Amino acid sequence: MIDPLSDVFSLLDIESARCARFEVGGQWAFRFPAKPALKFVAVLRGACSIVLPDEPPFALVAGDTFLLANAPAYVIANDLDREPEDGIAFFDWEHSNIARHGGDETALIGGTFVIGGGNARLLLDALPPFIHIPASDRAAALLSTTLATLDDELEAGQMGSTLMTRRMGDILLVQALRAHVGRKGAAETGWIGALTNPQIGAAISLIHNSPGHRWTVNELASRTGMSRSAFAQRFKELVGVAPLDYLTRWRMHRAREALRREDVSVAGLAAALGYSSESAFGNAFKRVFGRAPKRYWSDAKVG
Repeated sequence: MIDPLSDVFSLLDIESARCARFEVGGQWAFRFPAKPALKFVAVLRGACSIVLPDEPPFALVAGDTFLLANAPAYVIANDLDREPEDGIAFFDWEHSNIARHGGDETALIGGTFVIGGGNARLLLDALPPFIHIPASDRAAALLSTTLATLDDELEAGQMGSTLMTRRMGDILLVQALRAHVGRKGAAETGWIGALTNPQIGAAISLIHNSPGHRWTVNELASRTGMSRSAFAQRFKELVGVAPLDYLTRWRMHRAREALRREDVSVAGLAAALGYSSESAFGNAFKRVFGRAPKRYWSDAKVG
C-alpha cells in the first residue's frame, strides 16, 4: 500500500538546500527577505521574537522550532523597538554558513529548501505561512537534532551528500507536519490532517493506490464504511475539495510528472489514469493546469 504523503513527496523536487547558523548578542533586530521556499529555524539558546507581515510579534524561546511555508519576509529580534538590519548581509556565503554578531547569547540554526518541478503547490497550499512547534513538543527536539545533522552533512560535503540532503529534507518536513497536525487537529490542517482520519484517510489511500480506477463517490463511501452523503460532506470539510475533484487533481499531478519523459504517450497515460479518451484526459489536464498536456512542458520551457 502506498502512503499518500510519501506519494506526494515522491513528486517534490528539492532543487537546493542550505543550512545556516546565526549567533548574536546584545540588543538586535534583523530582517530577512521573502523567498519561495520552505524554511525551518530552531532556537538553540536564548530568546527572541519573530515578526511576520501584518501579524503581532511572536515570542520564541530556546527549544522552539518554526516552519515558514513559501517564506514571507520577516524580522527576528530581541529588541522590537530597534530598526532591523539586513540579516543576509552578515553571512559570508562563499566561506561559511555561520554568521556571528556582537556575541553568542542567542543561537539559531535554520534550513532552507527550494522545491522545484512544479509540484511545490501540492504541499505549500496545504500549509499556513507560519507553523510554531514549541520546546514542550517532543517534535521540536527531533527537528533541532535533524537540522544540526543536516548542518554537519552540508558542511562536510562528503560523497552522497546530495541524496542525504534530500532525504533529510523529507524527514524535516514529515516531522514538522506530524507536529502541526498533532497540535491543530485534522479539521484545521487540510488534506494532510485528513490523512489521520480513519475513513477519509482510507479514501485518500484508495485514490493514491489506484489513481486509474474509475472511482465513484458511492464506491469510495462504501469502501470506507460511510453513507454517500456523510462521506462526501466529511471529505470536503477535511480536504477542502470534493472527492472526485481531489481524484482529478491527483491524476493530473501524476500525469504532469510522467509527461516530463519524452517516451510517454498521452493516449497511454490517459488510459492508465482512467480516462476513456485522450480528449477527456486533455480537457481535465487543461482545467487543472491551463495548458494542453502535449504543450505543457514545452510552453513552460519557453516561458
